[in-house]
Amino acid sequence: MHTPVLAIFLEFSRTAFSMSAAAIVLLPIGLWAKRTDISKARGLDKVVALGNLCFALPLAVFGAEHLSAAQGISQAVPKFMPWPLFWTYFVGFALIAASLSIATNVYVRWSGLLFGLMMFIFVATMDFPAAIANPRDRITLTLFLRELSFGSAGWALAGATTGERGAGRILITIGRVIIGIAAIFYGIEHFLHPLGMPGVPLEKEMPVWIPARVLIDYLTGLFLIAAGPAFLLGKKTRIAATYLGGWIVFLVLVIYGPVLIGALLDPSTAVKVEGLNYFFDTLLFGGAVLALANGRASRQN
Repeated sequence: MHTPVLAIFLEFSRTAFSMSAAAIVLLPIGLWAKRTDISKARGLDKVVALGNLCFALPLAVFGAEHLSAAQGISQAVPKFMPWPLFWTYFVGFALIAASLSIATNVYVRWSGLLFGLMMFIFVATMDFPAAIANPRDRITLTLFLRELSFGSAGWALAGATTGERGAGRILITIGRVIIGIAAIFYGIEHFLHPLGMPGVPLEKEMPVWIPARVLIDYLTGLFLIAAGPAFLLGKKTRIAATYLGGWIVFLVLVIYGPVLIGALLDPSTAVKVEGLNYFFDTLLFGGAVLALANGRASRQN
């Protein structure tokens, strides 16, 4: 009778442990690096001050996943690429390096630029061909826009460190436009599929124990649809990004957090990793939105 309970505590997943450990290690580093900004910020500006950390934590987690589950992840490397295992490890180390840079606000100009370039290469070689092959598949389009948003947010972070003129302004504009398009699409999806996990509208539905599931999705959809045009037009970008980013981070904590805890208590490694991926993917999207809010406050490195 006690076997299932014991299995939960005795089951060890190297991948889930590595991903969790990466977040636990980076969290205090990022908080220490942003301690001054956090203490000076008031109200929702505290969320903006944590924007870089919200962006960096998932990069560390996914980097650790690449290193600890390299054999499986290498199967997703396009077949025309030689040495798939090498590229899997390379991406893993690159993500961890970028996470440290962005969390500590050191050389973000280069880490943001290179991370964005890497994401756009992924989009060109994997997500775009999949979207072309399945133009009516909402999940494929969601993933395509998600990866574009992550990459463009990296460029927005890089652009903010170079100032809002010349190349910096171009990079920030690219971030605004791509994230704006994604926000509008995601907002519509929330109204079409109002039981899904909020934020990035994928297949997973909210657990039945969450109250007012439909209301949460509708409210999230309104936030996304309202923020999208503001990003596209460059009007009230900071306010829109602060409210939308803050709402998504809040959802990560109050909805994805309990779901993650339940997943980590499951003896299945696949369930653990799925829970971690959903939690940190959504946090990364929140960090991407907040990248548009804290751009003007970033310092050049």
